[in-house]
Amino acid sequence: MSAAATDASSAPLRILIALPGLHAVQRGAEVVFENLADEIAKIPGYQVTLVGSGQPDASRGYAFKHVGCVSRERFLRFPRVPLLRSEYAYEELTFAAAMAATPGLSDFDVTVTCGYPFASWMLRAKGLRHGAKHIYVTENGDWAPRRENSEYKLFHADGLICTNVEYQERHAERWRSALIPNGVNTARFGPGEPSSTPLYSVPDGLPVVLIVAALIESKRVVPGIEALAGQDDIAVVVAGNGPLADEVERAGRAAFGERFDHIVLGPDQMPDLYRSADVLLHMSKVEPFGNIYIEALASGLPVVAHDTPNTRWITGGHASLVDTEDPGAVVSAVRGCLEADAPEAPGARSRYAGERFDWAVVARQYCDYFDRVCGRPARG
Repeated sequence: MSAAATDASSAPLRILIALPGLHAVQRGAEVVFENLADEIAKIPGYQVTLVGSGQPDASRGYAFKHVGCVSRERFLRFPRVPLLRSEYAYEELTFAAAMAATPGLSDFDVTVTCGYPFASWMLRAKGLRHGAKHIYVTENGDWAPRRENSEYKLFHADGLICTNVEYQERHAERWRSALIPNGVNTARFGPGEPSSTPLYSVPDGLPVVLIVAALIESKRVVPGIEALAGQDDIAVVVAGNGPLADEVERAGRAAFGERFDHIVLGPDQMPDLYRSADVLLHMSKVEPFGNIYIEALASGLPVVAHDTPNTRWITGGHASLVDTEDPGAVVSAVRGCLEADAPEAPGARSRYAGERFDWAVVARQYCDYFDRVCGRPARG
């Protein structure tokens, strides 16, 4: 190996992760990338910079560069046209335009995003000048790497990180892909007593079935409430917000009355919420990953979810998986968790989540994959 090649392989790998909402909002992909960057920054040999519309935070271990954008909420009434099919696309377009005018975004070895088309296109265009490898992560689904129609036909990446087994099976032959899960902060999510300050309002002494989800059609929150209707000895708490909030509220009150509550909490309150519930019910049949599964498992909470290859891969035998289209199966699984959970089960669930999904474990997998894509030797 030449001296130049040796110097290149031993130099820190410079990683840029870009998404409009970084440091500005606490949504799924933003939480994932910020936690991932925190852990990568602790690993010798890697330098990570996040680019987003928020502001730098001196408490974080990584570098941050502010790039402004126009929030998606400003585009709710804008026309839907090709390339600009939603408010998310409009927001991403303004972010990509701002990135184009921002100096210093070409000096990286690896660029990463889950935004398509504009964020991905801009990162590839900037990276091509210096040979940077572009990695796409399927945090928001795998529509782009399918390359089936419209702007998706123009998708390209040097590497694809698949967040579930179905995506990996679909794309392993076409793309240089890796199957890597999301992670969980086991220092925050773990078994224990909940906060003394109540997070919801239901009668004392009732077991609590918790539903954590965006209140949109695909999460099937109302069918979950309807499946449990008639169970007079439980309470149901829904945590989340979205366009179906009013419908969820009506369904919950009709089925459970004062034994129902709908709440919206910040990320800092979620560990206490899991610790204050008795079982998590998630009715969605399709998820790009499913962070709530591993947050609940890390907290020791029993999980009832739809039976798919993805949920089997994530939960590893530590959840009750059923056909959530069958209300009887949902009720049986929930009651089984409430009535027959073994004393040692919470600890086993928490240990499983920590050993497999702690962010330190996941970050190491990302770094190993970045090295492979860049043709660098494994760093151990």
